[in-house]
Amino acid sequence: MKIVIISQNCYPRLSPRAHRTTELAIELSRQGYNVTVYALLGNYDYSKISETTGVKFKSLGISKFGLPDNLGKRKNNYLNRIVRKMFRMTLEFPNIELFWMTKRVLKDEGDIDYLITVAHPHTIHWGASNFVKANKSKIKFWVADCGDPFMKDPFNKHPFYFSFLEKQWGRLCDYITVPIEESRQGYYDEFKGKIKVIPQGFSFENQRLAEYKQNEVITFAYSGVVYKDKRDPSMFLEYLCSLNIDFKFIVYTNNDSLYKPFMDTLGKRIELRSYIPREELLYELSKMDFLINIKNESGVQQPSKLIDYALTKRPIIEICSKFNQKEIFEQFLARNFQNALSIDDINKYNIKNVANQFIELFNLKR
Repeated sequence: MKIVIISQNCYPRLSPRAHRTTELAIELSRQGYNVTVYALLGNYDYSKISETTGVKFKSLGISKFGLPDNLGKRKNNYLNRIVRKMFRMTLEFPNIELFWMTKRVLKDEGDIDYLITVAHPHTIHWGASNFVKANKSKIKFWVADCGDPFMKDPFNKHPFYFSFLEKQWGRLCDYITVPIEESRQGYYDEFKGKIKVIPQGFSFENQRLAEYKQNEVITFAYSGVVYKDKRDPSMFLEYLCSLNIDFKFIVYTNNDSLYKPFMDTLGKRIELRSYIPREELLYELSKMDFLINIKNESGVQQPSKLIDYALTKRPIIEICSKFNQKEIFEQFLARNFQNALSIDDINKYNIKNVANQFIELFNLKR
């Protein structure tokens, strides 16, 4: 069976959607399927990973409007910044470029047994639906995979006219896959029957963890993106500044803007580190006394980092932007982890099981 996966990014890009694409492609190829991944490859050499996994990696092209490729490089010139500021909302710029890229590669690829389009950005779904509408016989089966909703995203409001594009791909795809049950609420009611929950998946093989030893100073970590007023650490950081005890808070991030106001007060008690490859991150997180998860304020989204956190076998405390978990956090500081977050049935996130669910969808339509 010929499977084509289209995503903005894949390995070595460090993002949930890039992980989704790469892990799924490698596992489907391991199961014997003919798998091709299209993404903004950049200048990365895929010959070795293709040889070892059997996955063919093909380029969506080179973004002219400033979309980052798999190495994080992009044409972020002055003109692109101006146009992005002017048309980000009204034209979904620069993500709209993926509409045309997706159409082009589908035309070039020919007949496809199984197409999987990975969003965000949802413009990939738009491009696929525009192609499928005129070439229904070229694609036998299509799953639109969504990490976050678009029109019903509670954090980002979009112009009403994009609903026509969302409804078009919703009608034309065979299934819509989302990572958690609560995500169903982020899509139009008319497509609820097409929605299937397939969680984020990772390979559980060859996971290297440190042999945990209690740190002399209580040490905890957070890894991931934060957003002002959405997944916001500010109130938590204010609380940390008020403490008169020693601790070490390690943060893996590529954006320090929300942390800067607190750096002088926290001093050596906080350490910002750049993102590192997932395998290295798991090893480093497994050394921590406990881990921090900052909840999304939306009920339709859930950070995929919780899966990685669970794999480290370290206690997890989940906090919200308002930080009303002070009492539980103080228990954690005292190394009392009885109220740690429980991740049920971790095996459902095994990429082998996740890939099998995608194949089961295909078999349902046969």
